[in-house]
Amino acid sequence: MSLFSTLQQTKNALQAAQIGLQVTGNNIANVNTPDYLRERVIYTPAPTQAVGNLRLGLGVQVDGIVQQVDQFLEERLRGSRSDLSKGEAEQSTYTQLESLIGELSDTDISSSVNNFFGSINDILNQPEDLGVRNLTILRGQTLTDDIKRMYQRVQQVQIDTNDRIRDGANELNGLLKDIADLNTKITTMEGGVTKSDAVGLRDQRQQKLTQLSELIGVKTVEQENGSVSVFAGGEYLVLNGTAREVFADEVPADGYNKVEVKIKDFDSPIQSDTGKLAGLVNSRDNILGGFLSKLNDFASSFAFEFNKVFSSGQGLTGYKSIDAERLVSTGSVNDALDQAGLPYTPENGSFQVKTLNRQTGITETHDIQVKLNGTNDDTTLESLRQQLDDIDGISATISLEGRLQIKADQPNVEFAFANDTSGTLAALGIGTFFTGTTALDLGVNKLVSSDPAKFAASKSGIGKDTDNAVDMAAFADKTLDSFNGMSLTTFYKDMVGGVAQNSAVTKGVTDGFRSFKDTLEGQKLSVSGVNMDEEAVRMITYQRQFQASSKMIATLDELLQTLVKL
Repeated sequence: MSLFSTLQQTKNALQAAQIGLQVTGNNIANVNTPDYLRERVIYTPAPTQAVGNLRLGLGVQVDGIVQQVDQFLEERLRGSRSDLSKGEAEQSTYTQLESLIGELSDTDISSSVNNFFGSINDILNQPEDLGVRNLTILRGQTLTDDIKRMYQRVQQVQIDTNDRIRDGANELNGLLKDIADLNTKITTMEGGVTKSDAVGLRDQRQQKLTQLSELIGVKTVEQENGSVSVFAGGEYLVLNGTAREVFADEVPADGYNKVEVKIKDFDSPIQSDTGKLAGLVNSRDNILGGFLSKLNDFASSFAFEFNKVFSSGQGLTGYKSIDAERLVSTGSVNDALDQAGLPYTPENGSFQVKTLNRQTGITETHDIQVKLNGTNDDTTLESLRQQLDDIDGISATISLEGRLQIKADQPNVEFAFANDTSGTLAALGIGTFFTGTTALDLGVNKLVSSDPAKFAASKSGIGKDTDNAVDMAAFADKTLDSFNGMSLTTFYKDMVGGVAQNSAVTKGVTDGFRSFKDTLEGQKLSVSGVNMDEEAVRMITYQRQFQASSKMIATLDELLQTLVKL
């Protein structure tokens, strides 16, 4: 073996030490870089050289530079990040929802309900005071405004969440395209002819995969050529250098365009039940949508059930004329009332019409039968009109649009209603306190709000007593079929309590996801993270290797000079 061969050997060693120092420096430089995977130099013995019968080694050579990564751990970590992102999105929604409900504050719906029914109690003490009755009406209006305001605010959060889902589709497209582009660059650089990883590009792809896993739940498979295939719900999103495009499909629903993220190739929703997008979808449809549905049920049932009590009473004065709030289509005026398409369904029963002649002071009571037995003689809007029109002193008509209209046809006659066991008056919206059928359109009847004397506190006649006010004051604690056997206050407390309970459960689950993710990240750091102590030791080792190789070169140089001088 010649001195020149030995010189080549030391050159290889010098180069190996230099590359080792460069890799170590790169690791140290990226100690705080997110998703950076520690690099390692792979050294192998250089080929041997035959010298006579001897086989002499040519030193060391660098076989490649690879990343320290546990692919199975990375896959589990991506899954944990997807779970955590979903939990955090849902937890954030619950936090906003609890803030909007504002329970235990002075402006929550519970306080408005208590104030409203408390003011009805005041009527019992001062039945002739129109100011007290007007206060009850104003507090009823405040209650409807509070319900409407809460619905609108929660709905706005729902719309904002929907917009974030739409933005998520654009972000998803960007990430998929970037991963596909990086796949192409990595396969080109590695080319199947080197054992080294395209470390910088792989780190970039690792960051994109992390961001993608936080957005949706994915599975990844690294191919032999170095590219990564990305799957969601069995469908591939990235394959080699090809990325499938997704789009935000919009369908009108509940006053806004509901977004669903779909794969463009076959117009099918992305099947992912984890990740931020899944959390946003669940927040929009179930957390917020479910609360809005319950709030609607609360408002609708409250209005109907309270109106059934209110419409069975009489005020200090009666009506001269009244129009039903709700229409029956002209083609259904001869259909049974429970089949006429009303938002509330009347039942078999009856109600009374009380007419008061102010001149004579005589009150007459007339029974109106509502037959709804599923037979041919079931009560229709037309037959109901006929019964009302037959009462002396009033007349009843049906407008062209299908609205029942009742008016006194004598100047001294006033009329009111009583003892409605069928719910017909509340279903049609005749002599009611609340108007509307949803949280958004709930209001107070203008006939009552413009004339507090028409607040129906009496039960035995116009201006007679306050027995109906007693029933209305106790209404909040009355068990109702519309509320599944619960009272109004219990139903609302259960609705609000459900939000608080689910919020606490979601927070607990999310904290569990966070702890699990932190545990996996700790495991990842032990495998792929940069340890400054280890890198310092390696740096000293490579430094000494470099110094020793340099010393050997200097020694060889002296030998060569001596040989030349001979």
